[in-house]
Amino acid sequence: MAATSPRTTLPAPGAAGDLAWPWWPLLPLYPYGRRRTLVRELIPEQLWSFEQLQGVFYVAVPIRMTVARVRGGLMLYAPVAPTAELRRALAALEQRFGPVITIVLPTASGLEHKLPVPAMARAFPQAAVWVSPGQWSFPLNLPSSWLGFPSGRTRVLGEQGFPHPDELHWLSLGPLNLGLGRFQEFSCLHRPSSALLITDALVAINPQPPELFNLDPTPLLFHARDRGDQPLQDSPELRLKGWQRLALFASYLRPEALNVPPLGQLLGQAFRPGCRNARSYFGLYPFQWSRSSAAVFAELQAQAVGGVQVAPVLERLVFPRAQGLLLEWLRQLARLPELRWLVPAHYDAPVPCSAAQLLQLAEALERRRWAPDQGDWGYLAGIDSWLLRRGVVPEQPLG
Repeated sequence: MAATSPRTTLPAPGAAGDLAWPWWPLLPLYPYGRRRTLVRELIPEQLWSFEQLQGVFYVAVPIRMTVARVRGGLMLYAPVAPTAELRRALAALEQRFGPVITIVLPTASGLEHKLPVPAMARAFPQAAVWVSPGQWSFPLNLPSSWLGFPSGRTRVLGEQGFPHPDELHWLSLGPLNLGLGRFQEFSCLHRPSSALLITDALVAINPQPPELFNLDPTPLLFHARDRGDQPLQDSPELRLKGWQRLALFASYLRPEALNVPPLGQLLGQAFRPGCRNARSYFGLYPFQWSRSSAAVFAELQAQAVGGVQVAPVLERLVFPRAQGLLLEWLRQLARLPELRWLVPAHYDAPVPCSAAQLLQLAEALERRRWAPDQGDWGYLAGIDSWLLRRGVVPEQPLG
């Protein structure tokens, strides 16, 4: 199945309440209780991407629910917030291809993927719900039914089989002991489209700002500035600069080139003309780049093979002592003869992908130092070291 240029649609305008996401206080991420949805057809009449923004302090990147056509209807992989706007767009697909019959939560640990599932299940009461095994919650580890998963129609991937096994090939990454709970995610090859749906482990970071930011460029414009007293201005160059910085934040949390200005300087730049508004956080801008963020972004992208790479934050915080597990998973993926496309839950999709490319990625990861603790990786390494010293994460996550 060949992919054309993804066709983008926006759900038809409705009431302001159509964007409401009332459960945002449980995971208070930008844009909080108001979520716009961008719909893109990835593979004609087979796969669709439903994308929303989410992040912290304008460090926002797209998160994706992939809708796959299966025999008898539609499957939702890694749900996002089921706003009225999103449900209306799904209803349009249902009219053409049949009802939503399957909802899949493919991860045990990704809160941003987990939180929307109960609401999505209520929106589609006839759909079977499949979840990754080992679901957990923090700070209290509650039963799944207490978290809103419908007990009568929720099944566990692997333990109770897999949905649509004649059309989907399922593969597990993990389990891995994180201390507080389990890391495990399930990818699936959608045979009709030759596309591999994955959650968080692999990403293809867009070289240009994702289309979703056309609906709300504020995070790009906020981070394109160099000082808090600079008003938000819009241009293609500033959007690109802002996107590169957002990708670096999301990858490393605090890249080496990023400093926090002294408190006096930070406050001195606040509340200046043009910045006295909530959109600019009133000029409070606790970021200062010591060298070109464009150069740091280029170094990040250079780690990719064919545009695909392991998400740095996962490499350093989830897999620092489990490189072999991830490499074996990559080699398992490379044994899928039908594989042509990669559709992660974040960043770009669909991405051309082949068995040879995945093997090259595994070989490149074996050659370079795994989970570095210097340079841009230093802040992540510090978090991992702190968690290890306090016994929050285990020395042997595979034990």
